[in-house]
Amino acid sequence: MKKVTKVFYITISLVLIAVLTAALMPAAYERVTGNITAWLSTTFGWYYMLAMTFVLLVAFFLVISPYGKVRLGKPEDRPEFSTPTWVAMLFSAGLGIGLVFYGSYEPLSHFAIQTASAEPGTEAAFQESMQRTFMHYGFNAWAMYGMVALALAYFQFRKGERGLISSTLKPLFGKKMNGGWGTLIDVIAIFATVFGVASSLGFGAAQINGGLSFLFGIPNNNWSQLVIIAVITVLFILSAWSGLSKGIKYLSNINMVLAVLLLVLVLILGPTLLILNVFTQSFGEYIQNILSLSMNTEAFNSGNREWLDAWTIFYWAWWISWSPFVSMFIARVSRGRTIREFLVYVVLVPTVLCAIWFAAFGSAAIDIQQSGIADLTAGAVETTLFMMFNEMPFGFGLSIIAILLLLTFFISSADSATFVLGMQSTNGSLTPDNSVKVVWGILQSAIAAILLSVGGLAAIQNTIIIAALPFSFVMLLMVWSLLKALKGDARLMAGKKKAS
Repeated sequence: MKKVTKVFYITISLVLIAVLTAALMPAAYERVTGNITAWLSTTFGWYYMLAMTFVLLVAFFLVISPYGKVRLGKPEDRPEFSTPTWVAMLFSAGLGIGLVFYGSYEPLSHFAIQTASAEPGTEAAFQESMQRTFMHYGFNAWAMYGMVALALAYFQFRKGERGLISSTLKPLFGKKMNGGWGTLIDVIAIFATVFGVASSLGFGAAQINGGLSFLFGIPNNNWSQLVIIAVITVLFILSAWSGLSKGIKYLSNINMVLAVLLLVLVLILGPTLLILNVFTQSFGEYIQNILSLSMNTEAFNSGNREWLDAWTIFYWAWWISWSPFVSMFIARVSRGRTIREFLVYVVLVPTVLCAIWFAAFGSAAIDIQQSGIADLTAGAVETTLFMMFNEMPFGFGLSIIAILLLLTFFISSADSATFVLGMQSTNGSLTPDNSVKVVWGILQSAIAAILLSVGGLAAIQNTIIIAALPFSFVMLLMVWSLLKALKGDARLMAGKKKAS
């Protein structure tokens, strides 16, 4: 394999150690990592809330400031992809399987199973469930992705640096980022990417299997899920081999078409008026309360704090752990955009789309639960969506579309990940060798298969959350480094104007 750096071999070694430990001692590994994760959530919850709020405020500042006119690249550079394709690509990489997996379940859970503060099953719980779900998939999360991606794109395309996390910190630490410290940061980034994607593939395989089992009676077990992973591995490796401008581009467009089709059908076949009212009111309340929700640590209510640790703080750590992968991919496809255009599309558009999605699927699920037609909480998480469709007109057709959407999201997420892992392990190359991408593709699928077989996905989730803490410091340093570089550029441009 050409151009592979030592980061590749170090990360491979650490990944194998973690996977073997989880496979050989799943119960002990899950217990230890679970205890560490619980301690981190309780101890650093306030820090995660502040960090995510800070990043959102910086993103807002850059949009309204003169820095918003700065182009991510040379002055003459223009976007490589059309805006609809670009939005589809960043949306597919940033959410993918999670949107389908939790679309119905999360609002339903906050309403009927484990509420944030309201009495379960009440109108107050319904109202609260939507606000909290919008929060988890809203401005804070996408601003964090956007700021990390912005730093990567700015230094890569405007400053000519390598497409690596470590390269964005050179304004702060200089040549140290070319040595051991830079290697450490890049290893953490790849490690988080590998396990983040592997766990997502595991969940995707489980939900596809759950849907096929619910519809066709196919056994819902490890063997079926392993077959699903094997088939999809072949498909996404073929896509990865075809290159960024073909495989991922076409898959992302298919994702958006299927997602919009499914959303429109749920809106029409479901409780349409309820969905429209819930979205309008809940999104307005979310906007109105965003600062209080972003800073609320439940300091005076220990019972509510347990929910906050299990959901919001877990989400913030989860999004941070995913940011190396998602942000690097978003940065790669965003050359030629201005900072203002970049942040508006990366932060605002996905937030609104996610809110519409959860309003539709969450309201439909809660409406069925309230009516007493079926108890959607009685099934497994991965079958909630299909149980909901079973109570709707043309439910079988909706389930088929959902399974197709899961498949395309599955393939595009894995394809995007192999591209990003190839970049990170070949010194930031914009065109990593196919052989490197194939190795990463097979490895992440193998990890997902192994962990599914031994029940180790929860332990790997815990590992990712633990890795998120050190990377959160890197994230804040990236924001500081970006602001410092932008300020330096502004001074340089002002000096040139005076000289002329």
